[in-house]
Amino acid sequence: MTNLNWNDLRYFLALVDSGSLTAGARRLKVEHTTVARRIEALEEALGLRLFERLQRQWKLTPEGENLLAGARRLEQEALALERTAAGAAPLAGTVRISAPPVIASHLLVPQLGFLRQRLPGIALEVVGESREANLTRREADIALRLSRPSAAELAVRPLIEIGYGLYGAKTYLAATAQDAWDFIGYEESLLATPQQKWLEKIAAGRPFPLRSNDLSSLYQAVRAGLGVSALPHFLARGDRLLKLLAAPACPVVLTVWLVMHPEVRRSPRIRAVADGLIELFGQDSVKQLAA
Repeated sequence: MTNLNWNDLRYFLALVDSGSLTAGARRLKVEHTTVARRIEALEEALGLRLFERLQRQWKLTPEGENLLAGARRLEQEALALERTAAGAAPLAGTVRISAPPVIASHLLVPQLGFLRQRLPGIALEVVGESREANLTRREADIALRLSRPSAAELAVRPLIEIGYGLYGAKTYLAATAQDAWDFIGYEESLLATPQQKWLEKIAAGRPFPLRSNDLSSLYQAVRAGLGVSALPHFLARGDRLLKLLAAPACPVVLTVWLVMHPEVRRSPRIRAVADGLIELFGQDSVKQLAA
């Protein structure tokens, strides 16, 4: 075994977990040719063929299976070292925050001037994503989530409550009788959300001409007069094109959770940003915006 590049094990694990070059490249944010090249370099260094190249997936060979457990251990040790190093970092550098897209763009980012004034040495990266960032793998330092994580190893704190209401475009409501309303809602993957369950109950079998897994799309559909929908107040209340319907009143209130890995929490800069977010979302003006 010669010239082994330990970083190539990241590509090996990403390809194992994703099953294809394209998905592995997407996870690592590189080109698929880079993944293939690094796997070939790893195989050459080890003198082993680690994957069978199939038409739509790369499948581990027996030799690859034997390598997998050791690669996992090395990955965990490297991640633990990164988290320990983050804990010793000064009050400067970059803090990466993951949040659902609409939370990131409409509720978090407009308030960040508060943090910039308090923490001028810290650069913030805000990533709007529907999936949950893996905090153990350092995909983010802090995550804002709409459901409480079940993983016992994560540090969790309620941050703010978000209220919902039934909204429609003023022009649509003026031209459409209540018993003729169309409804705009989530598609199949999100039917279990509290706001969608309530909306289905209110709709009582009436049509949903548009469904989406993207809250911004639902918001724009309501603005365009395609129907009514349950929208968070922070997104819709200030829109002059929309009207909040007093009845039926939507009872849905969701909690935004602040989530961190306990080891990363010891980092001065990450702890400072987390404390700043807790203070920021505890302000009456922000709570009134979301409620």
